[in-house]
Amino acid sequence: MTQTAKILGLYLGKPEHRWQGKDPTAIRKVLTSGPLQVTKTGITGDQQADLAVHGGPEKALHIYPSEHYDSWRTDFPEKADIFRVGGFGENISSQGFTEQDLCVGDVFTAGSARIQISQGRQPCWKLNLHTGNPAQAAAFQKSGKTGWYFRVLEEGRMEAGDVLTLTDRPCPDWNLRQVILARFDPRLDPDIAAALSRLDQLAEPWRTSFAKKANRDYVEDTSRRLKG
Repeated sequence: MTQTAKILGLYLGKPEHRWQGKDPTAIRKVLTSGPLQVTKTGITGDQQADLAVHGGPEKALHIYPSEHYDSWRTDFPEKADIFRVGGFGENISSQGFTEQDLCVGDVFTAGSARIQISQGRQPCWKLNLHTGNPAQAAAFQKSGKTGWYFRVLEEGRMEAGDVLTLTDRPCPDWNLRQVILARFDPRLDPDIAAALSRLDQLAEPWRTSFAKKANRDYVEDTSRRLKG
């Protein structure tokens, strides 16, 4: 079961008014150095602009595998300068595993903290404006290369160079990439949606979304989230 990845960098952000007529955003993160304190709601010093949809215990830390950036540079070569570690607003840039190697609920040690995969990232229009690519959010969720969020089980400190080490896998049947793709699949089998809605290790907002998708007549409207 051994799975490890190296933390390449830790990134913090604060709310900024970046786009005229739009709400503030903290998607632009800055590389930091040295050990940082990790609490139940994230890295001390990191902020979110809209706490209704960002941050909180179930989305304390966003991680993005550095391995994905090469494919984004291939898909959108005109935006190659954006596709570098830290470029998608992640708190943690890693190297060693991606969504397809992991499962919902996986538990890791990182420095002196203990953290658990809670859900994938649900991209919105802010990612489009941040990258200058109107197709980015839609491409993000279609690819399944969204990165994911950790909840913090035990607070501690972590820094670049620390290793994320898998210590427990309570949900081996629920591959993380497949669950992310299921979340955005408009034709998802209602039985799979129902099963995911009952998965305790999955963050409550995603369980709620899957409960809705368990209804065969439910149609999710993602236009506002993806286009703003």
